[in-house]
Amino acid sequence: MTKTTGVAPRLAQALAIVLGAEDIPVRVQAWDGSEAGPPDAPLVLFRSRRALRRILWSPGQLGLSRAYVSGDIDAPGDIFETFAALNSIAKFAEGAPARSLKVREVLKLVRTAVRLGALGPNPAPPPEEANVGRHGRRHSKKRDAAAISHHYDVGNDFYALVLGPSLVYSCAVWENEQTGLDAAQEAKLDLVCRKLGLQPGMRVLDVGCGWGSFALHAARRYGVDVVGVTLSAEQAALASKRVAEAGLTDRVEIRIQDYRDVNDGPFDAISSIGMSEHVGSEQMPRYTSQLRDLLRPGGRLLNHAISWNAGPTDPDPDSFIPRYVFPDGEMLSLGEMVTALEAARLEVLDVEALRRHYALTLRAWVRNLEDHWDEAVEAGGAGRARVWRLYMAASALGFEDGTTGVNQILVQKTGGDEPPLRRTAWT
Repeated sequence: MTKTTGVAPRLAQALAIVLGAEDIPVRVQAWDGSEAGPPDAPLVLFRSRRALRRILWSPGQLGLSRAYVSGDIDAPGDIFETFAALNSIAKFAEGAPARSLKVREVLKLVRTAVRLGALGPNPAPPPEEANVGRHGRRHSKKRDAAAISHHYDVGNDFYALVLGPSLVYSCAVWENEQTGLDAAQEAKLDLVCRKLGLQPGMRVLDVGCGWGSFALHAARRYGVDVVGVTLSAEQAALASKRVAEAGLTDRVEIRIQDYRDVNDGPFDAISSIGMSEHVGSEQMPRYTSQLRDLLRPGGRLLNHAISWNAGPTDPDPDSFIPRYVFPDGEMLSLGEMVTALEAARLEVLDVEALRRHYALTLRAWVRNLEDHWDEAVEAGGAGRARVWRLYMAASALGFEDGTTGVNQILVQKTGGDEPPLRRTAWT
């Protein structure tokens, strides 16, 4: 490790203590211009003493996240390389609890803060940090609505910059790595339609409809009538506008409604794309039975959801994702989700793993964000742009290393027509 005089060597030692490493895998540059660490390693820039103070008060992922979101720390290079280096020793992407520091390590951090003039009160968290998880019963309707608003009601203009023209906020399906993002998202929407066996005149429920992209695709291409429900007021407003502009108000209805309050079934098919991660394990039996009851006999449900492939199914609530991105979000394993669907007496017809596809999708979203950085900051604020950059890069690495996966599970309610003998009906 190459070291210079100045502040950086002490910062590097403090970072090594927090990460639980002998040597840090990044190059540290301090506010005085000094540097320490491997010269060819990814750069982490400490802009102020407040960064060290945040880490001192919250050693581990939370302190580092707060410092990055607030701008006290920056990663000006390739965010994927920087996060991969940190994750190689700290396993941040897995949402593991922060490492418990020994007394001597805490004392060493305090001494470093004193020498660098960084000792002081705990800085206030950045305003982008959610406080949803501190109020009300978990997964009550009121708290779920607040959690959804925290994530999705951050400005439609901001999401349009990140997601691109498709406005689809879930894993795309890529023919190959050169497939464009919009084409890959259209392929995903069409795959869902074919798996559900959509035919003209069918009535379809889209749970967690987002900005209406699936509803528009299904109505326009397959001649079905769609009811889309979301808890996000901003999503519903833009989805309704897109429906009107497409001339499909007679075929597509967008509602601000909790899935638990939908009572106007039956539906011939139900899509749930990237929504069940918000349901919660305790509410999962209610979720699966509610959607089953809304289906006609023989109707199909497609559940598209991220899953834990390894590690905890309920990450440390003080880690970055629950604090800043998805408060109260809960990912089940594939086995847990299949069990929940089967417990609701829904027959599993098909399971398709799309893990690699989500890594490609997330990398495309990060490119969009970085290519439109100034516009994104103007639309959502610098802190919000930093949250999304960090969370999407971290998530991409989680999919690439197999920590997380994403699966489409196709199920059918008993009764009605028999399912096709082979997958050729949708492949």
